Amino acid sequence: MVAVIGLMLLLEATRRALGPALMIVASVFLVYTVLGPNMPSIIAHKGNSLSEIVNHQWITTEGVFGIALGVSTSFVFLFVLFGSLLDRAGAGNYFIQVAFSLMGHMKGGPAKAAVVSSAMTGLISGSSIANVVTTGTFTIPLMKKVGFSSEKAGAVEVASSVNGQIMPPVMGAAAFLMVEYVGIPYFDVVKHAFLPAVISYIALVYIVHLEALKAGMEGLPRAYTPKPIVQRLIGIAFAIAVICALSFAVYYGMGWIRPAFPQSAGYIIFGFLSLVYVGLLYVSSKEEPLELDDPNAPVTKLPLPGPTIRSGLHFILPVVVLVWALMVDRLSPGLSAFWATAYMVFILLTQRPLMALMRGRGGLGTAIKQGGADLIDGLETGARNMIGIGIATATAGIIVGAVSQTGVGSALADVVEVLSGGNILAILFLTAILSLILGMGLPTTANYIVVSALLAPVIVTLGQQNGLIVPLIAVHLFVFYFGIMADVTPPVGLASFAAAAVSGGDPIKTGVIAFFYSLRTAALPFLFIFNTELLLIDVTWGQGVFVFIIATIAMLLFAAATQGWFLAKNRFYETVALLLIAFTLFRPGFWMDMVSAPYSEENPTEIAAAAMATPLGEDLRLRVSGLNDLGDPIEFVAVVPITEGATGEERLENAGLLFRDEGGILFIDDVTYGSAAETAGLGWDQEVLRVLRPVSQPSKYLMFLPALLLLALVVFVQRGRNARITRRTAAA
Repeated sequence: MVAVIGLMLLLEATRRALGPALMIVASVFLVYTVLGPNMPSIIAHKGNSLSEIVNHQWITTEGVFGIALGVSTSFVFLFVLFGSLLDRAGAGNYFIQVAFSLMGHMKGGPAKAAVVSSAMTGLISGSSIANVVTTGTFTIPLMKKVGFSSEKAGAVEVASSVNGQIMPPVMGAAAFLMVEYVGIPYFDVVKHAFLPAVISYIALVYIVHLEALKAGMEGLPRAYTPKPIVQRLIGIAFAIAVICALSFAVYYGMGWIRPAFPQSAGYIIFGFLSLVYVGLLYVSSKEEPLELDDPNAPVTKLPLPGPTIRSGLHFILPVVVLVWALMVDRLSPGLSAFWATAYMVFILLTQRPLMALMRGRGGLGTAIKQGGADLIDGLETGARNMIGIGIATATAGIIVGAVSQTGVGSALADVVEVLSGGNILAILFLTAILSLILGMGLPTTANYIVVSALLAPVIVTLGQQNGLIVPLIAVHLFVFYFGIMADVTPPVGLASFAAAAVSGGDPIKTGVIAFFYSLRTAALPFLFIFNTELLLIDVTWGQGVFVFIIATIAMLLFAAATQGWFLAKNRFYETVALLLIAFTLFRPGFWMDMVSAPYSEENPTEIAAAAMATPLGEDLRLRVSGLNDLGDPIEFVAVVPITEGATGEERLENAGLLFRDEGGILFIDDVTYGSAAETAGLGWDQEVLRVLRPVSQPSKYLMFLPALLLLALVVFVQRGRNARITRRTAAA
């Protein structure tokens, strides 16, 4: 009785808070749980009674009170609360003003400032729609003021705000769920997600620049006369050097404090932070309070960068506390958010009274009351913002519970596998489409939970069958990205509707333009599935920097191709050439594998010789066939790392493998428990069909040479066309 009433109340709360879509989907899954025998044969099951459903959905941790809701209540709420308190303190306004002061003078400056301010807001907010409403209120009218149409202004804001959800360290509830589902620390999730997020934002700034070039836009007038470029570069270099020196001093200083004062280290660190906070607040008090430019007023000068940046430096401290706790101290996400939120409460209560004292303008009592009111308002806003996330994760738990109870996940996986024909690229496209369709009605978090539960294991399995070893984190980020894209995609792109409400443009047209702006975000998941270096998996620092530079150049060229403009308006063949160059920079190995095969196929019975010829530390690939856990035939590729051994047989035995030869057919005779072979999925009595031994191959980066030559040709052609147009214009 309690369970039935609880489920009905949850479904009604979902309808009221999030609309009917998620409620209907959850109800369909509940009905499916009951009517299993009446379903089509491919998704039929025995059916479940009311008592079984109640037990599974309400009493166990497989349904409503499962991982999703547990993560939401454990630490997602703390991050949501942290973001609302930071915004209430004035950090949202500060980030927007800083972005405008630094970038508003460029071509399409307000649009570039919208991108940067949304990225900054994305640091503390995990909601794309909240980003649109927060920053779009100011950036959209300013973009319209310098020449963007209502739809393009709204689309730029949507594209930048939606990306806020993939910007570490606060990536929304789905990122914290990845910690549980993938089984890796939150620090690793942030590390893997960082590079694609930054590349995506850089590409969006470039897209805005291209739009400004197309329309001949200019930036807003500066509030100062800029210094010569050399002086500015020296100033930037000096600022970077000072920040690096401070970072090293803090890092090693903290490393000395903790062992020296194990019991009182926390108090000492808090005291040090408080001194820094008071110092930064003193610097801020010397500047006038920030005021947002009236979007409906005529174009005015931009705020001065120096005073604007100095007016809110203390807002960076809570973010520093959060990042430090997550990435240096390696605390849990919940504990990291707790300390950052606690420090944010301290700032909210003290910043107004201290500012009043430092400015000497009186009104201390009023400032104290206002600080308390800000805290209460921030707490209330945080709680309100959490309602939708809490309800979404609880209702998504119903869907996940129904999937685990009925076994429809494997059935749906079979359907997708049949449709894809076992092709890994086809399964990725189908997964992307499913994420977009579900995302039309489900919040990002619920969408991620459902699609990752249904299809993430299928992608990993199909990849293995195709010889592509896909890391689980790459698959989950793939699903996450397309769940976010659903906020953009018509006809139900909620972020596009929110932006259109501010811009006064057509929401469907806004969504279509935003979708084309977001193609760079849609391309990244396909790229990092096939090139995991983009996720900083198994790369050194030097390789990471190299990958970042090359991937950024490739993404800028991809953006130029999709926008139809590079140095001039693209001809059709130039767009094709730019896409080809971008693909080559992202995946040079694709072409090199065609020129020189990376593996030599050996006779399965010669596997010992192949193992002996494989360099230590390299992987031997075995294509095997056998039976899965359900007794069904299965064929896949296993990667076996080769370690020390005097003979090939010894090397294979060290990897956990023994073989038997039956009339020229090789079978696995034994697999050592806990060995690398067992981890690779190998088992007894599997037949070895193919043995692939790695061979030396020319560097895949040689493929950059023809790509760069083709790029030089495109640049030469477009520069020539620009020069001719300029001469004709001058003659006219």
